[in-house]
Amino acid sequence: MTVRQDTLPNGFRVVSERMPGLESAAIGLWISAGARHERPEQNGIAHFLEHMAFKGTKRRSALAIAEAIEDVGGYINAYTSREVTAYYARVLAADVPLALDVIADILCNPLFEEKEIEVERGVILQEIGQAADTPDDVIFDWLQEESYRDQPLGRTILGPSERVQSFGRADLAGFVEEHYGPGQMILSAAGAVDHDALLRMAQELFGDMPARPVQQVTPARFTGGEMRREKDLEQAHFALALEGPGCRDDAIYTAQVYSGVLGGGMSSRLFQEVRENRGLCYTIFAQTGAYADTGTTTIYAGTSGEQVGDLARITFDEMARAAEDMTPAEVARARAQMKAGLLMGLESPSNRAERLARLVQIWGEVPPLEETVSRIDAVTTGDVRAFAEEMVARAPKALALYGPVAKAPALAEMVERRAA
Repeated sequence: MTVRQDTLPNGFRVVSERMPGLESAAIGLWISAGARHERPEQNGIAHFLEHMAFKGTKRRSALAIAEAIEDVGGYINAYTSREVTAYYARVLAADVPLALDVIADILCNPLFEEKEIEVERGVILQEIGQAADTPDDVIFDWLQEESYRDQPLGRTILGPSERVQSFGRADLAGFVEEHYGPGQMILSAAGAVDHDALLRMAQELFGDMPARPVQQVTPARFTGGEMRREKDLEQAHFALALEGPGCRDDAIYTAQVYSGVLGGGMSSRLFQEVRENRGLCYTIFAQTGAYADTGTTTIYAGTSGEQVGDLARITFDEMARAAEDMTPAEVARARAQMKAGLLMGLESPSNRAERLARLVQIWGEVPPLEETVSRIDAVTTGDVRAFAEEMVARAPKALALYGPVAKAPALAEMVERRAA
C-alpha cells in the first residue's frame, strides 16, 4: 500500500492510499474549520453548518443527496470536532466519482434556504437537549470548559441554545467564506481508489476555488479549575483532566502509553484497583487526546454519592503509585495495545482515510507507518514513570463533578494531599 499526495495550485490537498483486495473506498473532505475556529458569538455555527450541508444544493434536494448515495448502496455522513469538520462517504469503487461529486456539491453549492434552516435549528436544539440530559456528555463539556476557560477550545461543539436560535443564512455563509477555502481542505481517500483519477476529479471540482488566507487559531492555554454541580442522579460522575502534550510533541506517545497503563483496559491499574478490588464503580477509564498545540489525559468514572470521595482519593493514589512502581510488563502491554489498535483500525478504509487527512493536517505529509510504530516501541518504562511524576506533581489539572457529589473532595485538597 502506497500513500500518494498532491497539492493543487490553489492550495487544495489530495491524499490517497490504495488498499489491494478491496472493492470499496472511503472518500471525504476534512476541513480545518471546527469549533475552535469560531468567535464567541459564532459558537455552534461549525456544527450547524455541517447539518445544513445535507439540506439541499443548487443541483440536488436534501432527498436527492441521500438517494444519490444510497441508490448505489453507499452511505454519507459528516461530523464536527473542535479542530475539523469532515464530510465523507463509503461506496463501491465504481461509485467514487459520484461520491466525490455529491460531497463537492454540498460544500460548494449549498442553498441555506430559510425554511430548511428553521427545520435544522429545531433538530440541533433537540440534540442540545438530549446532550443536556446525558450526564456523561455534560461532564466532558464542563471538563473542557474548566481545562481551557474563556478560550475557543473550551467552548462546546454544539454551542449554547441561545446562539443556535439566532443563526441565520448570513452567519452560515459568512463562516463558509471565512474558513472553507481550498488551503483549509484535504481530500482523503483509501481503499479501491486511483490517485491519478482522484487528482483529475479534484482539479475539475475544486481547482477553480480562489485561494484565501488561512485563519490562525488562538494558541491554547490549559487553565485548570473545578466545576461541581449537585443533582439528584443515580450516580456521581467524576472527570479529571491533566495537561498533556499536543499532537506535534514527541511526548504524545509516552502520554498515550501512560493512560493505557493507568486506565486503558481491564488489566489497567484503575480498573483493577477501583472496580475489581474495591467494587467502587462499573465504568472507569483513562485516555489521552491531543490538539495541534495542547493535549489532555482524562480519567472518568461513575460511582455512588457515598463512594465518590473514596474513588477520587484512590484515583490520585494510583496516579502517584504509577510514578513509583510502574513495571516494564505494564508498559509493554500498553505499547502492544496501542500498536494493535492502530494496525487493526487501518484495516478499515474509513479509518485509514481519516488518519491520512489528520496526518496531512498536522504534519503536511503522511509519515511512514513504520515510523509511528517505532516511536511507540521507543517509549521506555523510565519515560512513562517520569511522565507519571509530571502528571502528579506539576501538570495543571481540571475537575468536573456532577450528581450526588457532596462527599467528593475538592481538587485543591487532592493536589495538596499528594504534595504532602
